[in-house]
Amino acid sequence: MGFVTGLRCVVCGEQAPAPASSGTCPRCDDESAVLEVEFDLEQARAVLTPETLAGRVASHWRYAELLPVEPDATAFRWPVGWTPLLEAPRLASWVGIAHLRVKDDSRNPTASFKDRASSVGVLHALQAGATRVACASTGNAASSLAGFAAMAGLPATIFVPRGAPEPKLTQMLAYGAEVRRVRGSYDQAYELCTAECAEHGWYDRNCAVNPYLVEGKKTCGLELGEQCAADPPDWVAVSVGDGCTVAGIAKGLDEMHQLGILPRVPRLLGVQAAGVAPVLEAFEGRALESSGATFADSIDVPTPRNWRKAVDRVRRTQGRFVAVEDDEIGAAILALGGRSGVFAEPAAATAVAGLRRAVAAGIVAPGERAVAVVTGSGLKDTRGVQSVVGAPVEVEPLES
Repeated sequence: MGFVTGLRCVVCGEQAPAPASSGTCPRCDDESAVLEVEFDLEQARAVLTPETLAGRVASHWRYAELLPVEPDATAFRWPVGWTPLLEAPRLASWVGIAHLRVKDDSRNPTASFKDRASSVGVLHALQAGATRVACASTGNAASSLAGFAAMAGLPATIFVPRGAPEPKLTQMLAYGAEVRRVRGSYDQAYELCTAECAEHGWYDRNCAVNPYLVEGKKTCGLELGEQCAADPPDWVAVSVGDGCTVAGIAKGLDEMHQLGILPRVPRLLGVQAAGVAPVLEAFEGRALESSGATFADSIDVPTPRNWRKAVDRVRRTQGRFVAVEDDEIGAAILALGGRSGVFAEPAAATAVAGLRRAVAAGIVAPGERAVAVVTGSGLKDTRGVQSVVGAPVEVEPLES
C-alpha cells in the first residue's frame, strides 16, 4: 500500500499486526494504545516533489503514496480535499495577530473535514472485502461515511447519540444509510457500534481506533505543507474532540517537512471547549476528566481514545492546547461569517476562538502568523448557530 512499512503502537513503541479496520496494540492492556501507520519517507521523497505534485489531480488523492490504500482509478475520482486557503485580514485583526489564513474544509463534498478520513476508510474497506461499514458519530463523521459509502455502493450503518443535530441526520438518511439513533450519549453510541461491528464483522470506521482513517485526516496537513511552502505560518489552530484531527494534521505537516517541501513545521494549537477538555488535561499532566457540556457537538467527546497521538504530536511541534467557553465560540462564529465570509458550525469556529484566547494569554504573539482550520459548515448545525446569530428584523410589506 503505497510506501507503508508497518504499524507501530503509540504506547509501547513496538510494531503491531495490521488490523482489518479498528484495533489497538495486542501487547498493551490499554485502550489508548492506538496504532500509527508508518511510511518510507525516503522512498517517497524521490517521487513527491513540488514539480511532480504540480501536475497531479487537485484532490487529496495527489498524495496517494502516503495513504494506506492501493491505487484505484474509480475511487481516486471521488472529490475530496485540496480545499482553499483564504486570506482573512479582517478576521486577523479581530483575533489580534498580524496575519491569518483560513483553511476552509467546509468545501468538501459533505461539507466537513471528515470527508478526508471517510474517503480513505471506505476505499480501504472495499479493498479489504468489507460488506458493510459502520461508525458512531455526533454527526459529521457519520454523514461523511454515508456519503462516501453511497459513492462506493457499500451499505452503511450509523450510530448517533440522542442529541445529534437534525441537519446531519437528514444528510446521512438522504445518502441511504441505515441510521440508528441511540437513546443515550456519544460514548454509549460508540460502545454499541463497536459491539455490533465485532458481532457482524462490519468494517469499523471509528477514527479513534482505526489507524487508516487518521491518514486521511493527515492530508489536510499535507495540503497545508504544499500550500504554505513559500510562506509557512507560525501556528496552525485546530479544534479538538477525540484528538485524531489535530494529530493527523500535525503528522501531515511533519511529513511534508521531511519530504523537503515545507521548510519548517508550524506549532500546533489544539483548541477544546472548556466544558469538555480532557485532551488539554492530559497535555497538562492531569487525569482525563470531563463532566461539562458544550454546544459544539462535533467536539463534545468526554472520553477521547486518541489523546496520546494528539498530545504527542502537539508536543513535537512545541505547540499548546487551550480551552474556550461557548460564548467565545459563538463570537468566533459571528467573526468568521462577518469578517471572512466563512459560515462555520460551532466546532469549526472553535479553532478561531482558541487563537484569540491564545493571543490574550500571551501564547501566540501579536506579530505572529497563523492558519485556522475550519472543519465544518454552519449548515450542519443550524440550531446551534441560530442560538448565536439571532433572528431577522420583521418588517411590513409595501401597501398595494
